[in-house]
Amino acid sequence: MGWLKDEIFKPYPELLVFLTVAFGFLLGKIRYRTIAVGAVTGCLIGGLLLGALIEVGINGTVKSLFFIMFLFALGYKVGPQFFRGLKKDGLPQVVNAVIVCVTGLLVCWGFAELLDYGPGLSAGLLGGALTQSAVIGVAQDAISQLPGNGGAKGQAEGNLVAVGYAVTYPLGTILCAVLLANIYPALLRRNLADESAKLARERHVPSDDPDLGEGYYETVLRAYILTRSGYDGLTVAGFEAAQQAAGRRIYITRMRRDGRLLDHVDETPLRRGDVLAVSALREDLVAFDPEAALGPEADDVSLLSYPTENLHVVVSAKDQIGRSITDVRREPFMAGVYIEKLYRAGSAFPFELGTTLDRGDTVVLTGPKRLVGPAAERLGTPVPTSYVTDMVWIGLGIFLGGCLGIPALHAGGVPISLSTSGGALIMGLVFGWLRGKYPTYGNVPPGAQWFMDTLGLCMFVAVVGINAGPSFTSGLRQAGWGLLVFGAVATVVPLVVGFVFGHFVQKIRLPILLGVLAGGQTTTAAIGALNENAKSQVPTLGYTVPYAVGNVLLTIWGSVIVLLTH
Repeated sequence: MGWLKDEIFKPYPELLVFLTVAFGFLLGKIRYRTIAVGAVTGCLIGGLLLGALIEVGINGTVKSLFFIMFLFALGYKVGPQFFRGLKKDGLPQVVNAVIVCVTGLLVCWGFAELLDYGPGLSAGLLGGALTQSAVIGVAQDAISQLPGNGGAKGQAEGNLVAVGYAVTYPLGTILCAVLLANIYPALLRRNLADESAKLARERHVPSDDPDLGEGYYETVLRAYILTRSGYDGLTVAGFEAAQQAAGRRIYITRMRRDGRLLDHVDETPLRRGDVLAVSALREDLVAFDPEAALGPEADDVSLLSYPTENLHVVVSAKDQIGRSITDVRREPFMAGVYIEKLYRAGSAFPFELGTTLDRGDTVVLTGPKRLVGPAAERLGTPVPTSYVTDMVWIGLGIFLGGCLGIPALHAGGVPISLSTSGGALIMGLVFGWLRGKYPTYGNVPPGAQWFMDTLGLCMFVAVVGINAGPSFTSGLRQAGWGLLVFGAVATVVPLVVGFVFGHFVQKIRLPILLGVLAGGQTTTAAIGALNENAKSQVPTLGYTVPYAVGNVLLTIWGSVIVLLTH
């Protein structure tokens, strides 16, 4: 070990960081059902172990670089959803999330006062119990700014943040997932799967039944020879209007007449002998019974094999924002075009027919290429797949956020500021919101988002662990294993308060409420466990807005609890 330290890790400490990340991601794969150690916790544990064995310090600039990048990416991802939550329709979920977050802060502060914890252990308790990794960096920044906390003293206090987090986070994650997915439904004597299925039927949420597999297509395209007299002479627009009046979405995308292919034109009359390419929702086509209404089905390859397109569209058109899926589907420009998926805050959102479109939502349109393009332009801005990150946008956003966080007020000699990391979070929210409003700017493809968000945080906590490793044992002795118990209580109490308020006062439906609580406490493992037990994505309907709010508030709490306990 001495040779490794002297010949490799001491002259080249960056290699230790990458070894820690590799080891951490390996540890993160350990899982039981939907609950996993996770890459972030794995990197922290790996850093603590390797740091204790090798005792090589890493420059703090490296840590700050990755953390500020992570916070900007976090704000960028949840920005549109965070501001959406401030609207009237999202306020009940926001209120519940705020109650959960404030309760968590008060409980952790109470334990810190009772047990005489310093700012380091207090922040570690809060970050681990409420499962918010960003607290580590924000709290360490705040501790470094406290008067008299320079040098070794500030470093030692900052290391205790990692100690408290490492002790309390694993149990906090498990308790949150088990409480929401198993205990609460059992206490109410409710079957979460049945409740979710009932809610899905009421709200017309598209099924995600795994038994359907990928062979099931909601949208179908068939060809029929018009031999019946019922629609002979009716125009294409008249046929489609008749189907719409019957509550069905059935369109004629094009036709073959006398051997020639004719594109969709509303005024074209239908004639006997025409071969019609009919696009429809599967259930509507079954209800229509086309062979009885039109004529026999035909296998016309050239008629049915025109180019189709799946196009991602960021909703930004003013006249479409706030409209329901049902209303949008009825628009003439949606003839032959279907909304296949909806993404909100970067995650797949299980939309219902009554779901309203918000600025920044991404919808996936599918249908004939010649129809999808015009429909996309009416909804917002098409976003063709691109792997190029707009680094001008990202770099400028992080710079402005850092500048925003530098100025500080002083209260009792204590500097009060957002810090560069807090400024990056706020500017990430603003830039993310602007991206939703003006989607031609600031493209950050999924791979780049993962790098900045996940890998950025993992690199940060790896450095934190390496630097804290040598003092971890003494810090744990100072904290005592009672920290584990207090962390468990600090995890459960906010969830109890939020559940009681949401169930008895707000009257939120159970699957949605459980998703709200998982989001408010930003516990990804909990929403995974909920969706598994619910056999549905319905709990996600309550997750996205509170998740955005919880990420912002709990991150800010990292500075607040340091100021309360210094």
